[in-house]
Amino acid sequence: MDWAEFADLSVILLPALCAGLLVVATHVPLGYQVLKRGIIFIDLAIAQVAALGVVVAQLWHLNELGSMAPYLASGVFALLGAALLAWLEKQYKQELEAIIGCFYVVSAAAALLLLSNDPHGGELIKQTLSGSILWVNWSDLWLHGLIYGSLLTLIHFRSQLLERGWFYPIFAIAITSSVNLVGVYLVFATLIMPTLATWRVEVGAKQLISGYLVGIAAYILGLGLSAWFDWPSGATVVCALACCGMIFRVAFPHQNKVLT
Repeated sequence: MDWAEFADLSVILLPALCAGLLVVATHVPLGYQVLKRGIIFIDLAIAQVAALGVVVAQLWHLNELGSMAPYLASGVFALLGAALLAWLEKQYKQELEAIIGCFYVVSAAAALLLLSNDPHGGELIKQTLSGSILWVNWSDLWLHGLIYGSLLTLIHFRSQLLERGWFYPIFAIAITSSVNLVGVYLVFATLIMPTLATWRVEVGAKQLISGYLVGIAAYILGLGLSAWFDWPSGATVVCALACCGMIFRVAFPHQNKVLT
């Protein structure tokens, strides 16, 4: 690919990058809360439940009711899953991580069963997992940007809500938008990898900014490499997130604090 072709691709890359930045903006602060709670795989579980909602919407032809119908179905599934996990946390706190893993596996298996006789089932499963970030357009970003902006405002001014039961519905709403934009794999990678890379940085603005920088750098690098080498965009950004996270930990060891 020459530079002229790459410049033409910028028309596609710019909204994709904006989608990635929106996901990073919400997932980094939520990621610290996930690590703090020790429920690492909750994003995979809720994301897969949201994806199951997309599958059900496809099978019931809810898209005929309007373009928002599949998104709303996905959101309802995610909120119900989050509400159930919030209740289970109170009842079975020690087993919660195992239960979350079961949530993910059962939701994934249910999606496969529901689509077993659908000729386009394989493509839908692939899309929900790896996403289609390069096909995001500006009209998609208006709605999701409003949702993310509202959540960020809530987190900023009422951060104590994340310490309480409100964490689960806030998390479910964010995950629903993210699954629609970037897919399950990038939801998990964006939530965990930047926060894991900067987990030992002094808690506060310094830690948050570090997490944002890792996530932003990874999306720029991943989307650029994807366009230049014609690689799958979702998988490329996931690998870029892993690389940028490891580089941060190696390059800035003095930033890390000792946790007791």
